[in-house]
Amino acid sequence: MRSKEELLKSLAEYVVEMEDEDIVDIANEYLKAGYPAQEGILDGLTVGMVEAGRLYDEEEYYIAELLLCADAMYAGINVLKSAITESNENKIKAVIGVIEGDTHDIGKNLVKIMLETAGFEMIDLGRDVPINEFVNSSIENKASLICMSSLMSTTMYGMKDVIEGLKQKGYRDNIKVMVGGGPITDKFAMQIGADAYSDNAVEAVSVAKALFNIA
Repeated sequence: MRSKEELLKSLAEYVVEMEDEDIVDIANEYLKAGYPAQEGILDGLTVGMVEAGRLYDEEEYYIAELLLCADAMYAGINVLKSAITESNENKIKAVIGVIEGDTHDIGKNLVKIMLETAGFEMIDLGRDVPINEFVNSSIENKASLICMSSLMSTTMYGMKDVIEGLKQKGYRDNIKVMVGGGPITDKFAMQIGADAYSDNAVEAVSVAKALFNIA
């Protein structure tokens, strides 16, 4: 039987190598060995996806390769999530989406997975999400957190419009706002009135937990 560390390393490598079929066997082997499913996602699959993102940033991978890496990651997640007992009771509800005009959602999807694994109940609005949909969905679902991302400087100011919309509806004091994405900075987040900024999907978990004083 291979050790947990060996299997976590394989899960990460298979994401980077875009092995969406073989990764299923590794994920099943990991579960059969009795190792924690959440660690498999966080310390295996997610590590691989972060590395794939780095290769993309350095232009060693292009969007096609990144999408194949994501396919491999999801294949592994589908296996590992079967071993996680989920209950929405007492979970913090979070609305997540990519701001209107932007269709880049790989980063958003990764953040969603990370937060789900950390125990948040995620309501995924997808990409190219209109301002009003962010606002209305937050209110209708009685969400306590809203996560917005943008990879385009031409659309990022829509985040401010969402925050203003929450104020107009009288819901701003009921919800924390976290933003992120390529052109987003901590300074920008503070300028538009957000509560927090996350630089990447791994950091997003600790940032979100800090907003709600979760250890």
